[in-house]
Amino acid sequence: MEPMITGYHRITPSRYRETPGLSYEAFVVGDVFEHRPGRTVSELDNLWQSLINMNNHPAHIDAHYAQRTEFGRLLVNSSVTLAIVSGMTVATLSARAIANLGWDEIRLPNPVFAGDTLYAESEVLAKRLSRSRPGQGIVTVGVMGRNQDGLPVITYRRTFLVPCEECSQDYPIG
Repeated sequence: MEPMITGYHRITPSRYRETPGLSYEAFVVGDVFEHRPGRTVSELDNLWQSLINMNNHPAHIDAHYAQRTEFGRLLVNSSVTLAIVSGMTVATLSARAIANLGWDEIRLPNPVFAGDTLYAESEVLAKRLSRSRPGQGIVTVGVMGRNQDGLPVITYRRTFLVPCEECSQDYPIG
């Protein structure tokens, strides 16, 4: 029996193509995915994203100001936290997605600082076949980002549209 290689599609007997993401059928309500590797947030990540977003709040970009706040240092802009944690989930959950449908109930229970390392996990909360798009399904996951100490720094629900297995080849990766 030939060994099964997961995460890859066989192109020829000795050639494989990486195939990240899941099709609709692979999602099981209650399954939890731990996304790795983690990602350490840098001061530059925070500065660039803050300026790109035109969020010039001094708590994010002015170290002298930030030293006088209750945190005593620059806070990482919450859009940086959302972008990094969301990005960490793509390879597993939505690399085959047709569309991102939204983020709901975003909460930021603890601050993030430059030098923190973020980790993410996602739980499949719901799934259903699309009523208007045959061969596609809607999946909702609950995502939690934690820092290196295990403290939650962001939680949210994310919903996206993915192809069903029989249509998956219509949405190739690479």
